[in-house]
Amino acid sequence: MRKSEGLMPEFRFPEFIEPWEMTPLSIVCDVYRGGAFSKADIDENGTELCIHYGELFTKYNEVIKTIYSKTNKSDGIKSKIGDILMPSSDVTPNGLVKASAILLDNVVLGGDMNILRPKIIINSIFLSYLLNYSRSEIIKLVSGTTVKHIYPSQIVTCQLPIISNALEQQKIASCLSSLDEIIAAHSQKLELLKDHKKSLLQNLFPKRGEKVPRYRFDEFVKDGDWVERKLEELAKRGSGHTPNKKASNYYNGGIKWVSLADSNKLDNRYIYDTKIQISKEGIENSSAVLHPAGTVILSRDAGVGKSAVLYSEMAVSQHFIVWVCEESKLSNWFLYYVFQILKPVFESIAVGSTIKTIGLPYFKELLIVVPSINEQLKIASCLFSMDELIAAQAEKIEQLKLHKKGLMQGLFPKMID
Repeated sequence: MRKSEGLMPEFRFPEFIEPWEMTPLSIVCDVYRGGAFSKADIDENGTELCIHYGELFTKYNEVIKTIYSKTNKSDGIKSKIGDILMPSSDVTPNGLVKASAILLDNVVLGGDMNILRPKIIINSIFLSYLLNYSRSEIIKLVSGTTVKHIYPSQIVTCQLPIISNALEQQKIASCLSSLDEIIAAHSQKLELLKDHKKSLLQNLFPKRGEKVPRYRFDEFVKDGDWVERKLEELAKRGSGHTPNKKASNYYNGGIKWVSLADSNKLDNRYIYDTKIQISKEGIENSSAVLHPAGTVILSRDAGVGKSAVLYSEMAVSQHFIVWVCEESKLSNWFLYYVFQILKPVFESIAVGSTIKTIGLPYFKELLIVVPSINEQLKIASCLFSMDELIAAQAEKIEQLKLHKKGLMQGLFPKMID
């Protein structure tokens, strides 16, 4: 190990004073590729616990204590307690740097995976956090054009700052893994809230072909069946347009314009801002129009079925269809949640080879079932409150993740070129 003078983290437990050392991973670990085991070999009735490399992206963080998959394949490489797993290929370099320490023996490890097996005494949980913290250094070793790869021969050449004191390694690992447990608990709560919202959507609205929901607020129990109406009778339909993109004066004029570039902002209640803005001249010289705040919008192609409510006055592109609800007949938020329920239907009826689209005639004839406006408002308020709880919980998780990032930056030394 090569000593690096002054290589010290910003945060330090007070009992530790010795410097960290830049250390080649070849000294710390042997690195292997996973065996001939693929996603197709996963079998829920299998006899062997297993991990497919793709699961490292979706199911695991830095510490693996529970295995979610089984297989009947027993050959290939099996884990030893303390192994660290890392994908060996992905489309993006960042995806490759996803280290997870496995704390279980004899788990079948899939192909397209690197297995880092410590050959000196080192806390593998500490090392997995360090590897993820040091992703910028490891990314320098990645090869490939379309699909990025990292091989054992490349990994072992990487040098990382390591402290040899086992007690300090343990304290850092415990600190970070405890925070991850808190994040996991909050993530579980978020999933429960989402499940509860899903249940409300299923039960506060009638099932297809029915006129009465399963759950109803007490004051509306005696109101009788919901009524099937054409959406055209309850709301004014509108559309959008794209101003000539060759006319620079039609853009960047401060008018918010919802386009396909904003698809990632849909299905999240309000849309507050847009990636592209157009100008007054763009409005005047195209079929684009301004729609008022509260307008419900729906994507009818390229993200078909996604919906939102305009937070302020905005224009939209031709990829969207919009409705301004007649307040005495239809709540805009009730309509938004109707669209959320109908999203699988919209996706299933869209046609087209390259880009799937729903034609305008479908929406002209679209039927929905509605209760009284007061019951609509009560249902919408209930679901909106649930979405508020979900958003607050998601924000709490993001703040915890930011705290974890800052903690890692303080507990590990900054990399020295």
